[in-house]
Amino acid sequence: MRFIFILIFFYFIHSFALFAQKKNRHFQYHIRGITSPIKIDGVIDEQAWKDAEVAKNFWMVTPMDTSVAKVRTEVRMAYDQKNIYILVVCFKGLPGPNMVESLKRDFSFQKNDNFIFFIDTFNDQTNGYTFGANAEGAEWDGAMYQGGSVDLTWTNKWYSAVKDYPDKYIFEAAIPFKSIRYKKGITEWGINFSRNDLKTTEKSSWAPVPRQFPTASLAYTGTLIWDKPPPDPGPNISVIPYVLAGLNKNYADHLNLAPKVTAGGDAKIAITSSLNLDLTVNPDFSQVDADKQVTDLSRYELFYPETRQFFIENGDQFSNFGYASIRPFFSRRIGLTSNIIGGFRLSGKLDKDWRIGVMDMQTTSDSLPAQNFTAIALQRKVFARSNIGFLVVNKESFNYPTVPNASALAQSKYNSNIGIEYNLASADNLWTGKELVLKSFSPTKKGHDFTNAGNLQFANKYWLVGGQYEVVGANYNAGVGYVPRTGYIKLNPVISYLFFPKGGPVLSHGPTLNFTDYYNGSFNSTDYRNYFSYQLIFRNRSILTGLVENDFVRLLQPFDPTNYTGKLLPVGNISRWNNAELSYFSMPQSTFTYDFTVDYGGYYDNGKKISLANDVGYRVQPYLNMLFSSTVNVLQLPQPWGQKTFWLIGPRVDLTMTNKVFLTGFFQYNQQANNFNINTRLQWRYRPASDFFIVYTDNYLPRPFYVKTRALVLKFTYWLNN
Repeated sequence: MRFIFILIFFYFIHSFALFAQKKNRHFQYHIRGITSPIKIDGVIDEQAWKDAEVAKNFWMVTPMDTSVAKVRTEVRMAYDQKNIYILVVCFKGLPGPNMVESLKRDFSFQKNDNFIFFIDTFNDQTNGYTFGANAEGAEWDGAMYQGGSVDLTWTNKWYSAVKDYPDKYIFEAAIPFKSIRYKKGITEWGINFSRNDLKTTEKSSWAPVPRQFPTASLAYTGTLIWDKPPPDPGPNISVIPYVLAGLNKNYADHLNLAPKVTAGGDAKIAITSSLNLDLTVNPDFSQVDADKQVTDLSRYELFYPETRQFFIENGDQFSNFGYASIRPFFSRRIGLTSNIIGGFRLSGKLDKDWRIGVMDMQTTSDSLPAQNFTAIALQRKVFARSNIGFLVVNKESFNYPTVPNASALAQSKYNSNIGIEYNLASADNLWTGKELVLKSFSPTKKGHDFTNAGNLQFANKYWLVGGQYEVVGANYNAGVGYVPRTGYIKLNPVISYLFFPKGGPVLSHGPTLNFTDYYNGSFNSTDYRNYFSYQLIFRNRSILTGLVENDFVRLLQPFDPTNYTGKLLPVGNISRWNNAELSYFSMPQSTFTYDFTVDYGGYYDNGKKISLANDVGYRVQPYLNMLFSSTVNVLQLPQPWGQKTFWLIGPRVDLTMTNKVFLTGFFQYNQQANNFNINTRLQWRYRPASDFFIVYTDNYLPRPFYVKTRALVLKFTYWLNN
């Protein structure tokens, strides 16, 4: 705890940064109404672009953030009553083809030549939107939250084109005002432009960003100044119906072929230009990619992120309340074991300082009680970039049996959570932190149902110093959340430093020291994981990391160290071990890429564990991207487990005929789960935000090899708006 207090002391010395003005406020771009019609074609031949102001003289972010960019980029913007227009000339730093993975949407920033821009429509340095494209025209769009995080599962209607020339490529786009949220009457937005050029290994931005932060950091945006307030988008109602036809066959249970035809849809209604009402009826998420499987050697539940579109927009108020392992609301709890009948979500800005989110979902099931899920979030901005958030979550079961049957035992009659948190973010983003308090309400668990957690971190170009604590009550119950562990106290200080050589192949290198200690309610140690690592980042963007680790575990619950045999170590079993790890990621600009991680050391009950994970990728630009992933874990344990080997193989192929037609094939063999899975998806985006999907899935039992389940789904969605 002393470590936390030292950090707090230094934070208050630095506290003037809470009230400081925006760092890059003097970087200003003046946007004006168009002087001629604009055609989105990647050709700079309209008078409007000749009359527009030009943003240029970008700053280098990496390899170093101390000079102007060597690769030239020029940006022009304009608008009319319906759209914001942007045209970007990306001059090529070196000859040769553009470096891209494929034409698939929402590409990896680090593995593509690309241009992306970030707009902070409330100028609050907290929330916003991002749009862009890679050098061959693959689109990127996302919602921004927490001052610089990007959710790429968000999508909306907009238009773009990329045209390639021998010495440059040009990105041109139109963003409808109806596709974003902003406050009426505000004439200054935050904005920044970001360029990634793999051949020169240079990342740059218009308004300078320190290299330790992503260029998406809204704390370092410049200012977009409108010649008059952006136009009112007017009535803004979108209806997104879908029609689905599918076939499903369960061979393992000898069930007959089950045809399915269904329909449903979503609607988006703009209450104001900054507040949106989302409605859904009989939603279907069959087109969402299958979860990537992992070999599970953990004592606790694994986390899989939400990818369903309905839960995404402004979802950060719900899903990011708390910490990675203390989430009072986790939307994947809704609709995974039951059917969603429908629901609504009201979310957005009330004014510059207040955000609101209200969600209500109703589910039903043949075997479980019908359930209602409600979440209410309120957030108030304070100081320069910090905020205070409130959250209420409730799950209620209906037609609950007097004596619950086996299926209903897993369902609490009700569960509620209330919480408050303070999110700290200084104006220069050097100081970040959080303080959190939660309480749960359940019919069978009383007392010890509070959770308290906090962290504080300082990060500049050289130093990262931080600390976190968590206190989770033994009876704390997040029925609609993700809290895999309860009844513990956790302390986690971390410190790292970076060196920057003046020359040579190494760009930066430095050590990290991390301690993670767990205690029970009496403050007796139950387990810890302490490690020392050293990382080298090379100028060609490859990365080499070495790590040594010391672990201790005193089991609080019986545990199968293989998560496979069903044979358990008893409560109180003590295990101590050391291990070493080495990982390497090759330079992303190559068409052939690879990475590997080797882990060797001890394991539970004086056992040994050897792990090897690697990815090998190859791309045929810009149409084909192939990735072969494999992991093997070899466990050497005393009897009754003995030696166990678990393979996990998961090749993936992305074929992009155009930037509107995508074919993805995902194959997974999981030896631990005794399953072989095939998931293929063809997506045709025949118009902005409207899609046709063909999804085919198979699940096989590897030994003896036979099909367990098979499904074919055709889904058609269409975005209608006024």
